[in-house]
Amino acid sequence: MESEIFGNIHSIETCGTVDGPGIRFVVFLQGCPMRCKYCHNPDTWDAVLNKKMSVNGILVQYEGVKEFCKGGITVTGGEPLLQPEFVAQLFKAAKEKNIHTALDTSGVTFNSDDTEKIDNVLKYTDLVMLDIKHIDDSEHKKLTGHTNKNILQFAHYLSENNIPMWVRHVVVPGITFDEYYLSELGKFLKTLKNVEALDVLPYHDMAKSKYKGLGLDYPLGDTPPLTKDQAIQARDIILKYMKQ
Repeated sequence: MESEIFGNIHSIETCGTVDGPGIRFVVFLQGCPMRCKYCHNPDTWDAVLNKKMSVNGILVQYEGVKEFCKGGITVTGGEPLLQPEFVAQLFKAAKEKNIHTALDTSGVTFNSDDTEKIDNVLKYTDLVMLDIKHIDDSEHKKLTGHTNKNILQFAHYLSENNIPMWVRHVVVPGITFDEYYLSELGKFLKTLKNVEALDVLPYHDMAKSKYKGLGLDYPLGDTPPLTKDQAIQARDIILKYMKQ
C-alpha cells in the first residue's frame, strides 16, 4: 500500500463552471514558479503558505457535493505540477471512483529528459488544460519570467501521447493582442493532433485590489481590459491559422 501524500492546498471551489467540462470540483494547489504580469491569484505564488490536505480528505469533500459537481475534479493552482506525486495519487484515487480528472497547468515544470513524474500524473489524467501564455519566447520571458520552450515541448509531448488537451490563452492589450503573435499561436496549434478546444480568455484587471491587499504593485498598471469584440477577433485569428 502506497503511503499517503499530503498536498499543499490553497483552496477548494465547488461548482466550478470554467475549469473543464461540466460543473466541477476545483482544487487550487499552492505554489507557482511563474510571475505572470496578469496573474489574478498572486496569493498562490508562495509555496510555503499552505494548508495540508490528504487525498482522502479531498475526496471526502468531493463526495459531499458530487451531485452538484458531476463534471469531475480539476486540479489547478498556482502550478499543480510542482506537486506531481500528490496530483498523481489524487487522480489515481479519483479514477478508481470513475471521476473525470482535469489538470490545469502552464507546463512550466516539464523536462523532456525526465518525464517519470509527469507520466505518472498523465496516466490518470483525462484532460489537460494547457495555459500558453505567449507564443514568442522573448516576450514570454518578459511576461512570466520564464522561457516557453519547455512549455511548447510539453504541448507536443501531450500530442504524441494522445492526451486530450484544451488550450487556454489570455489575450492582453499591448502584449498578446497582436495579429502576428496570434497567427503564430494558431500555426503552432495546427501542429498538434490533440487540441479539443480553444479558450481565449480576455484580460481583466479585477485583481488590482488583491495586489493592493498583499502590498504588491500591480504589474500591468492601467492596461485596459480586453473587450468582448476584441476577444472574438483574437479567437478568429488563432482559428484561421489553425485551419490553414
